[in-house]
Amino acid sequence: MRAMLARLQSWEGFLTCVVIFVILYNTALTPQFMTMGNQINLFQLSIEKVIVAVAMTFVIVNAEIDLSVGSMMGLAACAFGWLVQQGVPAGAAIPLVLLIGAAGGAFNAYFITRVGLPSLVVTLATLIGFRGLARVLVEDRGITDFPDWFDRLGQQGLIGPFPLSLIVFALLIVAGHVLLAHTGFGRRTYVIGTNREVAEYAGIDTARHKQILFVASGTIAALAGLLYAARVGAVRGDVAFGFELDIITIVLLGGVSIFGGVGTMIGTALSILLVLNLRNGMALMNITGHIQTGVIGVLLIASVIVPRLSLRRRRQEAAP
Repeated sequence: MRAMLARLQSWEGFLTCVVIFVILYNTALTPQFMTMGNQINLFQLSIEKVIVAVAMTFVIVNAEIDLSVGSMMGLAACAFGWLVQQGVPAGAAIPLVLLIGAAGGAFNAYFITRVGLPSLVVTLATLIGFRGLARVLVEDRGITDFPDWFDRLGQQGLIGPFPLSLIVFALLIVAGHVLLAHTGFGRRTYVIGTNREVAEYAGIDTARHKQILFVASGTIAALAGLLYAARVGAVRGDVAFGFELDIITIVLLGGVSIFGGVGTMIGTALSILLVLNLRNGMALMNITGHIQTGVIGVLLIASVIVPRLSLRRRRQEAAP
């Protein structure tokens, strides 16, 4: 009973209550809100962002940041378009693009773990670099001549009404939860994020662990870029521009501490539900995008302030 009450009083409990309220309000606003088609469309419009948010949860829990994910999504999409345009079969281009994502993540990891630069600085530089490469590949033109089977993967249901991207997201977030909450890899992620020196003293290879996380982040960002290209059916040099800020916002709103060591995949999942349903509801009320962004920003500020105030209060109560 105490455990249940503690969970209800946590940030995840608060998010759960807000999500339920928003869903009930949106349902009362329009009966079509809870239809299968609207719910799939609600996810589909932001599916690439929430896919990358799964990987970003691991990175931030580990006390790092990856600002380059949006640019890697754009680079991956543009690289795919360029390869297809050069005559490479789409089926062969896909693994090549995923390798580009892994190489980009390994590039970030090298300078973070071997050179010792902060991840904020390294990934800010590659944010610019990856975007520059994307623009070099496609210049100012758009590429649209993709095979029909590739476009269908992003625009039609693969299993019933569910598109491939939604299935990929469901598998990733379930696997991410199991990995983070119930495995030694997840425990090492938390320990390193809490105190890297203690983790190294305990014999954990922190450099290798971070390398794995950044390679995974780059690969999943590249996968998301491919899914974006399939959904839209076209690529340009500005694909996924600014997506990294929305992705980081979702993760932090889910209760993952920017300082590392705190957060769960359940919190990220609740944050995704909240952001998508909140934006959809505000769109139904004809609220402009700027106000929608402002509302999400207020929630993000609350996600940083409220847990810290709660922790301070508990410490004061525990003090003699």
